[in-house]
Amino acid sequence: MIVEYGRPLDLKKQTGTDLEKLAREVVANLNAENLSNRPAVTGGLSGPIVVEAESESLIGEFDRVLLSEAFKWISLSAMKMLTNKAPSGPLEISLKGAAFESRRDGVIEWNVFDSSAHDPFHSFAGSNEIRLSLAARIIEAHGGSATRDHGVLCVRLPLAS
Repeated sequence: MIVEYGRPLDLKKQTGTDLEKLAREVVANLNAENLSNRPAVTGGLSGPIVVEAESESLIGEFDRVLLSEAFKWISLSAMKMLTNKAPSGPLEISLKGAAFESRRDGVIEWNVFDSSAHDPFHSFAGSNEIRLSLAARIIEAHGGSATRDHGVLCVRLPLAS
């Protein structure tokens, strides 16, 4: 993973990429894996992953493959964080649009109910953190940001004007 982190990213952006659709595809795949092989995939999370999205459009120019991988790594890490805090419920992911400076962003949040100040997106303290650092690198290459704040993993990505 560290070697992969050091390689340059070759973004193949596609206009008209819908963040909600992308997130739902990742979640559907993870939920399917969760049903067939729960402990190996989720670390024991007992519930499914649930996506809640506002009705507004979240369209932008993104590399679908790389961004799907980043969402998968963040979701798997969020499941592990959630399992440590509240092992009986679903992982909730919310999607919404928000104004940021002079642009509109898509905001994706994974609620992990963890008040730790540790920033897993910019750490190499373990395999989860390396995956999250790589995910943050992919998101930042798209002009976005990945942060952890008050028990929430948050990704902001610029949307099409």
